Amino acid sequence: MNPTMTRPSFQTGEAAQHSEGPVARTIEQQTAKLPSDLFLWGALGSIGGSLLLYAMDRKHDALFVGQWAPTLLILGLYNKIVKVAGSDRVHNGVAGM
Repeated sequence: MNPTMTRPSFQTGEAAQHSEGPVARTIEQQTAKLPSDLFLWGALGSIGGSLLLYAMDRKHDALFVGQWAPTLLILGLYNKIVKVAGSDRVHNGVAGM
C-alpha cells in the first residue's frame, strides 16, 4: 500500500461540531425508547396480514398492507442507528468515538 495514501477521516472538526435541530433531537429521543423488535414484528405482521387478505381475494387491500413492511423495517433501522450513533452522542461529548 502506498504510504502517502490515507483513509479519509469521517470525524473532522466540522463533523464533531454538527448539531441536530430540536425537532430531530426530540424525534430521536422518543424513537430510541422503542424496542427494535417492535418494528420487526410489525413488518412480519404486515406480511402475514397481506397474505391473509390476498387469500381472502382482497388483492388491493393485500398490496396496501404488504407495502407497510419495508417502511417498518426502515423505521427499525433508523431506530437502531439512533440508539448507536444518534445526535445525543454529539451533545453528550462522545462524538470522537
